Amino acid sequence: MSVTRTQGQSAETGAPIPIRANGGAAIRVDGLEKSYGQQVAVRGLSFTVTQGEIFALLGPNGAGKTTTIEILEGYRQADKGAVEVLGLHPGRNGRELKPRIGVMLQQDGVYPALRTVEVLQLFSEFFADPIPPEELLERLGLKESAKVRCRQLSGGQKRRLALALALIGRPELLFLDEPTTGMDPQARRATWDIIQEQQKQGVTVLLTTHLMDEAERLSDRIAIIDAGELIA
Repeated sequence: MSVTRTQGQSAETGAPIPIRANGGAAIRVDGLEKSYGQQVAVRGLSFTVTQGEIFALLGPNGAGKTTTIEILEGYRQADKGAVEVLGLHPGRNGRELKPRIGVMLQQDGVYPALRTVEVLQLFSEFFADPIPPEELLERLGLKESAKVRCRQLSGGQKRRLALALALIGRPELLFLDEPTTGMDPQARRATWDIIQEQQKQGVTVLLTTHLMDEAERLSDRIAIIDAGELIA
C-alpha cells in the first residue's frame, strides 16, 4: 500500500507510477471541481486508478469523497474537469457503463417493504449473467435474513445487502462508498475478505472510507482528501 501524493506519482519516490501488467487506467480524474451554491465540494481533484487495484479515497465526513464517487458513477455532473471510467464518460455513456460497474451507495434506502431475497431477485433481472441471489445471501451472511423486510434489517445488515447488490451483476469495477459503516467487527472483517476476493478475480475497486485501518488493510494505494482537495 502507498499513499498517492500527486497524480501519477509514487508516494515513496515521486517517480511515475508504473502501469500494471494487467491493464491501464480504469479511472482517470483530471482537475475535477464541483460546488453546491457557494459551498465547494471538490476542488481541482486529479488521480488515476489502475485496472485491478484497490484504491482508497480516505478522509473525514464532508471531505468530498461521496461527491467525487457520485460523479464517477454518473449520478452527478462535474462543474469542471474531465473524468473517464472504463474508457467511457459516465454522464454521456451511462447506458454502456452501468452493466459494467457495481455501486454501493453510502445511504441505504432500497425498497423497505420488500424482503431481502426479493430485492436481490429484482436486481438480478437487470443483468444477463447475475450471481444467484441464494449464493449472495450465503456469502454476505444474510441467509437467515432472507425473508426479513428491508426496513427491519439492522444497519450492518443493510450495508451487507447494499454490497450484495453491487456484486450481483459480476462487475468489472466496484464503487464502494463507506462500505463497512454500521457493521460490527466480525462483519467488517468478512466484508474486507469479500472485497479482497473481488480483486483476486480481476475486479478494480474504488472505495471511500474515513477509517485509516480499513484503507491500509485493503488498498494498494490511498489518496487522502480533505475539504475537496488531495492533501496526500
